[in-house]
Amino acid sequence: MLEIKNLSAGYPGAPVLQDISLTLPEGAVTVIVGPNGCGKSTLLKALTGILPASGSVTLDGRELLSLSGRERARKVAFLPQNRQVPEITVKNLVLHGRFPYLSYPRRYRQEDLRIAEAAMEKMGVKELAERSLTTLSGGQRQKVYIAMALAQDTPVVLLDEPNAFLDIAHQLQLMEQAKALAGEGKTVVLVLHDLSLALEYADCLAVLSEGKCLFRGAPEETFLSGCLARAFGVEVRRFATPEGWKYSYGKHIL
Repeated sequence: MLEIKNLSAGYPGAPVLQDISLTLPEGAVTVIVGPNGCGKSTLLKALTGILPASGSVTLDGRELLSLSGRERARKVAFLPQNRQVPEITVKNLVLHGRFPYLSYPRRYRQEDLRIAEAAMEKMGVKELAERSLTTLSGGQRQKVYIAMALAQDTPVVLLDEPNAFLDIAHQLQLMEQAKALAGEGKTVVLVLHDLSLALEYADCLAVLSEGKCLFRGAPEETFLSGCLARAFGVEVRRFATPEGWKYSYGKHIL
């Protein structure tokens, strides 16, 4: 379980997050939602030590931000929203996820190769293993980067806008994959803009607004609280189907 207490973070002269306290449970998918600029990406970067932060972040009772970068990378895998596209094969990029486990000089073990291959299999990119990343479509590259995060094989997985560049079929596949990872006991945290997907697939939602956590709860609780309307300024509606609740957006609320 990842526990965040009184976390504040941001950039020099520009604070973004203010006194955030959250519990991110293991074995569950937590989706962070909120309007642009509310601090969603900043929160993930603070959890990984990319951005300096005050407050406490503990994983199973151990202070996460006090660990070395190598130790932290064995605990938390983070896929940022914006990434470069290096001239590298798919297989070698996915193997980068194994770096925290290698000693110098970096020589991959059979275990590393097996885990990387399994990650590519999960994301459906195994047949692209020898292709250069620069030759792939945006959706293919996104799946490769997610495979790299999976190859890191950590108890916590943080994905910032992982559905970017994916068509709807692959977005749904990714959400099912997130649920499967949670089923393995991992703490899975996604930043999403699509409220419909968030409400349908999340076990828990955290709604951020103006650098603060407005609400945290199950999808049903979050919907009924009215916090989504307050955060986004739009009506969020739902309707019953044989598969469960489906969600849509209504008029803009001034």
